[in-house]
Amino acid sequence: MHILLSNDDGYLAQGLIALADGLRSFADISVVAPDKNRSAASNSLTLEMPLRAHEMANGFIKVDGTPTDCVHLAITGLLKEEPDMVFAGINHGANLGDDVLYSGTVAAATEGRFLGLPAVAMSMVSSNPQHFASAVNVAQIILQRLLDQPLAKDILLNVNVPDLPWSEIKGFQSTRLGQRHKAEPVIQSQDPRGRAIYWVGPPGAEQDAGPGTDFYAVSQGYVSVTPLQLDLTRYDALDMIKDWLPA
Repeated sequence: MHILLSNDDGYLAQGLIALADGLRSFADISVVAPDKNRSAASNSLTLEMPLRAHEMANGFIKVDGTPTDCVHLAITGLLKEEPDMVFAGINHGANLGDDVLYSGTVAAATEGRFLGLPAVAMSMVSSNPQHFASAVNVAQIILQRLLDQPLAKDILLNVNVPDLPWSEIKGFQSTRLGQRHKAEPVIQSQDPRGRAIYWVGPPGAEQDAGPGTDFYAVSQGYVSVTPLQLDLTRYDALDMIKDWLPA
């Protein structure tokens, strides 16, 4: 078994190091991750400039690109042997509901799934996680389940772990994505020369966050496991759109 690890927090992130240490007893591990924080990079690929990859003293490979760049390079020729599976994370912060559209962590897993490999995105529900050991335990359990009972090829897993000691994690729940309210307004400021600059505002608060959602599961102390798919087609609207279009 050969597992590729990546993330969007950068190759020095504590969550990535913890995940690599936690999975080494199960498989050969290759780490290809961004050279710096690339949070919210989504599924962007770098096409207008070359990418540079450097192997570090600990064997991790850093790439001056996005999480998607890292996984794409690793699978399509950077590594000597193609991996069998992709784990992305452990992200420093939740990826719940609408977050998956922006998340570089989920994007790294998506690229692995798009290129034909089983893929899992792992996140801690805290911006300053203290209990990475809990998420490592979850990753080991998820990996063992994938080995014992592989999932359909069009599924990737988005896993969010409460930032709690392992003894306080209540279990696992299969969940759907919740939804947030509209994002908060941009924050306007000025640079030292008096020119207007803007910071993207915080994400909106939870809106659709009742039982069955990823938001609800983690709020109750459960690990949220959401199956995602790459096909975004809304099949139940195809006939409606056919009738709506001009003749």
